[in-house]
Amino acid sequence: MQKPSIRPAGAGDEETVVALLRGLADYERLLDRFRITPEVVRRDYFCERPLLHCDLLFEGSKPAGIATWQWSYGSFAAMPKIYLADLYVPPEYRGRRYGRALIAHLARRALEHGGAGVEWEVLDWNKPSIDFYDSLGARPVQGWIGYRLEGAALEAAAASA
Repeated sequence: MQKPSIRPAGAGDEETVVALLRGLADYERLLDRFRITPEVVRRDYFCERPLLHCDLLFEGSKPAGIATWQWSYGSFAAMPKIYLADLYVPPEYRGRRYGRALIAHLARRALEHGGAGVEWEVLDWNKPSIDFYDSLGARPVQGWIGYRLEGAALEAAAASA
């Protein structure tokens, strides 16, 4: 097994990004919400001010992992932090510490920019991922519940006073 390489995704990687994220959506049973296309990747990831950053992990020339993330800010800590939107290693590459390599890569990036940390969410049924995150020393955020405003509720909130 060769040592993996990690690099930012760029022009020409659109299909790879879509394929890896489709694999994640399938694993998370969320394909019904999957709307990402190569055009969306080009528009939102590779523009002058990206809405989302994307790092790809390769085993040789084969894509073997992805992390999509964005900078966030901890107002009380007065420090930037990374919000990890997606982390995925296809089944055939698992057990090779590639997920750990992607997390370590983001942790180094956060530290290099004076960041307070890396945060993410995990589906409550995803025991393999929860076990992996626990093995890193990460802990669930106690006392906080994730909320999302979307669809008709989003439109209603936007139309309210």
